[in-house]
Amino acid sequence: MAYVLKESHTDINDLTAVAFYDKPFLKFERLIETYHAFAPKGLTNYLAAIPVWIKEKLFMKSMIRQKLSEFGATEKINLLFPEHHLSHAASAFYPSPFNEAAILTIDGVGEWATTTISHGRRRKIEIRRQIDFPHSLGLLYSAFTAYCGFKVNGGEYKLMGLAPYGDPSSDQVRVWNKRVRDELIDLRPDGSFLLNMDYFDFATGLRMYCRDQWMRLIGIPPRKPESEIDQAYMNLALVIQQITEDVVLRLATEARRLTGAECLAMAGGVALNCVANGKVQKSGLFRDLWIQPAAGDAGGALGAAYAAWHLWQEKERRPPRGIDAMQGTYLGPSFPNEHVERAIRKYNAPHSKYDDFDALCQRVVDLLEQGRVVGWFQGRMEFGPRALGNRSILGDARRPEMQRKINLHIKYREGFRPFAPSVLEEDVSDYFKMDQSTPYMLLVAPVREDRRIPVPAEYARWPLYERLHFTRSDLPAITHVDFSARIQSVSRKTNPRYWQLLNTFKTRTGYGILVNTSFNVRGEPIVCTPAEAYLCFMRTEMDFLVINDYLFDKSQQPRLKTCSHASHEG
Repeated sequence: MAYVLKESHTDINDLTAVAFYDKPFLKFERLIETYHAFAPKGLTNYLAAIPVWIKEKLFMKSMIRQKLSEFGATEKINLLFPEHHLSHAASAFYPSPFNEAAILTIDGVGEWATTTISHGRRRKIEIRRQIDFPHSLGLLYSAFTAYCGFKVNGGEYKLMGLAPYGDPSSDQVRVWNKRVRDELIDLRPDGSFLLNMDYFDFATGLRMYCRDQWMRLIGIPPRKPESEIDQAYMNLALVIQQITEDVVLRLATEARRLTGAECLAMAGGVALNCVANGKVQKSGLFRDLWIQPAAGDAGGALGAAYAAWHLWQEKERRPPRGIDAMQGTYLGPSFPNEHVERAIRKYNAPHSKYDDFDALCQRVVDLLEQGRVVGWFQGRMEFGPRALGNRSILGDARRPEMQRKINLHIKYREGFRPFAPSVLEEDVSDYFKMDQSTPYMLLVAPVREDRRIPVPAEYARWPLYERLHFTRSDLPAITHVDFSARIQSVSRKTNPRYWQLLNTFKTRTGYGILVNTSFNVRGEPIVCTPAEAYLCFMRTEMDFLVINDYLFDKSQQPRLKTCSHASHEG
């Protein structure tokens, strides 16, 4: 709140309203009705959850008012509570470049809704279809995430990254696909579906799935977290990814039929499944597709504010004029050089300062060509889960060892995890089977055939890491095992500094493309401040760091005296 008020130069007493992204009372109603429907099952969880709601969550309005008073509010500001899926839909439609669009929102659950199809026209949004809890594609995907040994609400993207290692021609995939469709999900032609709740425990229990029933259905036990991943779990990841893509495509088809709109906007946690998004884009169902880059609940705050402005206050939208309103999603804090110098003094950090940004780009390109890994910190922090060139770790996509090096020695995460390429917007079709911009890493597309290296006939049966380390294209560090890549196109208009670095790399090498991953290590958020960036740099095997106009060489840095996390700067 302090950041938003400061950045907008707004006094808190000038606010017309504060909007919260769901309705706590309606969510409480769903909890009570769900426990009642499944009683006496879930009594222990009920006794644990309900007191928390009665003590805190039901009184969201008073909690917000208390915070507003701490910020100096003397007037009674309107508090608005748009429904969760309306907040998601608003976050997808209002910043989009469309005057009219179908809106598809898919997530775990809001109050009741888990999936909605809406129609956006000018300033209005009308919800046309809704699937309610407990029938949820997001929670189905999370159940498979948990069964494959990853954390719910955080490990789903790992499952998506694991799916291409599954063997689509195997009997196991074929049999499991049929069993899941026969027993777990009743999927209709229009994309609506019902889950068989005999197999799930998330409605009232503390687990996502019922272990004994899943064991009988699938025939393998749940994978233990951090244990070795064998082919069966890769195949299981592929099965749920295939089913997810099928459901999303059917829902998109129904959205087109219901609304007649030529464009589609998407939000909700499932909209971060960039493989499914790529299938929708490739299907030709819509003339254009736009996905909210903060598609999860973080973007709900943005949608709640948009809903308050356009629906409650009835303010008309400005014509989009073919570009979205997210400003490249570079909406977070920026830190001028005095903040960098403060961190330099604090950690006694040797550095080089460049007064000429072109000279800095030339030096960074030298380092990338040598196979060095560079932390890149510029301008405003990205809003949403993807690092888009302002809080990034960069490497040369042409080097086969780069994927493994960054995963194991810098990110400290699972070695199978793929990396996304950043590519000059004007060069996307030179590398990928895609002829449109995709600035937010939300679409997957195949690497062009003429850049691929043929794989042996028995490739699909190789162990995971043998497949991973096989050089599949002239861009091996960003080409996944199925020859796909999650692409970020970089525009000179929205990120001129990052574009200049990529263009300098292209001038030198002929390739306007780099490996780009978020500036953090596993289990920690993306760095925000210069001090956080420096500490992350020092605690990993990153070779160099760029913050604004300053370059730091790891070999010249003193050893850190503390292992505590960086505190946020003012």
